[in-house]
Amino acid sequence: MTSFADLGLPRDIVSVLRKQGITEAFPIQEAAIPDALAGRDVLGRGPTGSGKTFTFGLPMLTRLAGAPSKPGRPRGLILAPTRELAAQIRERLDEPAAALGLRVIDVVGGVNINHHIRALAAPVDVLVATPGRAEDLISQGKLSLSDVEITALDEADQMADMGFLPQVRKLLDRTPENGQRLLFSATLDGDVEKLIARYMHDPVTHSTAPVEAAVDTMEHYQLLVGNRDARNKIVLQIAAREGKTIMFMRTKHGVDRQVKKLRRVGVNAQGLHGDKGQGARTRALEGFTDGSTPVLVATDIAARGIDIDDVSLVVHVDPPAEHKAYLHRAGRTARAGTSGRVVTLVMDEQRKEVDQLLRKAGVDAEVVRVAPMSPELVRITAARQPEGTPLPPPGQQPAAGGPAKRTSARRSGRNRGAGGGQASGRPRRGGQQRKRKPER
Repeated sequence: MTSFADLGLPRDIVSVLRKQGITEAFPIQEAAIPDALAGRDVLGRGPTGSGKTFTFGLPMLTRLAGAPSKPGRPRGLILAPTRELAAQIRERLDEPAAALGLRVIDVVGGVNINHHIRALAAPVDVLVATPGRAEDLISQGKLSLSDVEITALDEADQMADMGFLPQVRKLLDRTPENGQRLLFSATLDGDVEKLIARYMHDPVTHSTAPVEAAVDTMEHYQLLVGNRDARNKIVLQIAAREGKTIMFMRTKHGVDRQVKKLRRVGVNAQGLHGDKGQGARTRALEGFTDGSTPVLVATDIAARGIDIDDVSLVVHVDPPAEHKAYLHRAGRTARAGTSGRVVTLVMDEQRKEVDQLLRKAGVDAEVVRVAPMSPELVRITAARQPEGTPLPPPGQQPAAGGPAKRTSARRSGRNRGAGGGQASGRPRRGGQQRKRKPER
C-alpha cells in the first residue's frame, strides 16, 4: 500500500492525517493525487466511499499554500450538489487546510445569505459551494471567481441529474480559462461528457471500479411483502431493530408520513428531504451520526454524498425510479470496505418493475417471501416488535411525565449487524479506522 507521504503531499498534511489515523491511500487517491499535484486536469470515476474528497481536496490545498487570498475572491472552488455534501467536504478539509495556513468555508442554500456575506468579508482560500448559492453571492457583488486557480466538481453526475449543469457552466465561465479543473463522479457519461469536452484540457482519467462494483460487499434481498398493509407493518418492525437504518421513500410527503408512523410506535426516526430547513437537516444528520436517532427516512437527496459510519441496513421502502438511484442509495452502507445489507420491499404488483431495475443495476438479490415478524424477516433484518411509547415530532420535547421510551435509540453510536448481535463494521484496511467518517 502507498502512504500519503509517498504521494508527495506536504509534511504538515501527512501529520494531520496520521493524527486522524489515516496513513495509507485508497486506490483512487494513489492514482490521481500525483497528477493533480502536477497541475494536470483530472477526471476521477469511482463510487461514493472510494475517497474522492481527499483526492481533489489535498492537492488543491497543497498547490494553493503559501500565497495570499483576498476577501470574497477564493483561489480554490469546489462545487457540490447538496448542502450536506458541501458541509461534509469543508469539514474534511478544515484540519489539513489549517495546517497549511489556509481558510476553507462553505456557502449553501437554505442558510441566511448574510452569514455567507460576513464569512466572505475575510480572505478565503477555498470556497465549497452549491451552485445556486454561489450564483446568488456573485449577483450581489459579494463573490468573484476571477482569482480561481483550481476548480473541483464533486458528484458531477448528480449535479447533471438534478438539473444544475446550466448553473455549473455559468460558474465555470466566470473562472479563468487556463485554471486547473478536477472532476469527480460515479459515472462520466451523458451531460457530464459535454462538461468535460467544454472545460477540461487534456485530462487524465483515473477510475477505480465502475459503480456496479460498489455492491460487492453488500448482501441484497428482495423481500416479497404481499400487499401494502403487510408492507406497512413490516416497515415498523424493521425500524425497531438494533443498528443504524436508512429507509428510502420516493417523495417528500412519503418521508414525512413514514416518520410520523414510526414515532407513533416509539421508534426515534427523523426525516431528510429537500423541503426541510437547514437546521432540521443538520439535526437529523447529527442525531443519525451519533446514534441517538437510529432511523433516517429520506428521499434520494441522501442517496449520495452523505457519509455516515456504521449504517448496517438500507431499506428501499419505495423502490427507486431507476437503477442508478438504487446503487447510490445502496452505497450508504458497506462504505470503505465494510459490509452491509440492502433490502427492497416488493409488493406483488411491483415484482416485474423491481426485477428489471436490479438487472440494470447488475445486482443479484436473493428473493425471499416474508410476513410481519416471520422468521425470515427477523433473520435478514433483525426486525423486532416496536414496544415504545409515542414520541413527539422531531425537535419537540416529550410530554410531561418523563421521557418517552425509545425502542431503537442507541445509547452509543456503535452499530450491530443485521443479525442483531454481530458487528457489521470491519476494521478498515490500511489503518484507515477513525472515529469520524471514512470517505475522503
